[in-house]
Amino acid sequence: MKKRLGILISGRGSNMAALIEAAAAPDCPYTVALVASDKPEAAGLAWAAERGVATFAQSPKGMPKAEYEAKIDAALRNAGVEAIALAGYMRLLSDDFVARWRGRIVNIHPSLLPKYKGLDTHARAIAAGDVEAGASVHIVTEELDGGEVLGQARVAILPGDTADTLSARVLAEEHKLYPKTIAAWLCG
Repeated sequence: MKKRLGILISGRGSNMAALIEAAAAPDCPYTVALVASDKPEAAGLAWAAERGVATFAQSPKGMPKAEYEAKIDAALRNAGVEAIALAGYMRLLSDDFVARWRGRIVNIHPSLLPKYKGLDTHARAIAAGDVEAGASVHIVTEELDGGEVLGQARVAILPGDTADTLSARVLAEEHKLYPKTIAAWLCG
């Protein structure tokens, strides 16, 4: 029986698209049960809906965080979601939300964790003189980008790289890494 995955996005969701496309393979151990967003206008919602994936949107504006997260939580549970993948979801989840889904939320982060938690990872790697960058899939915990790393992809930093050029190459690797790592994690 395939696991039911929920995906949280805030924008176009290119990693979401990679997960949905991978789910179409007969040997994939998961199906995408719901794509949810904090931005009703997120382009990724329309893309998912066009492919027959259920969607849910809830803006958090003017709402206490606990109330907003309760609505997202209810949508995920009503869709029968068993695990959550963050795919460009740009909101920090509360400790309470993480606790309710303990061990069942993963994220993809554009650095070789534990290096460069948070934002501006590519510029920080270039400024530090690193020879490689990459992406990490990790379990979400209450600590920002601090959970167990499940998989990584490494990308060389080339002479003349900018944050944008490096980002594009890392993103291409993320699209391969995320579905493969989630599949292995769910088969666990």
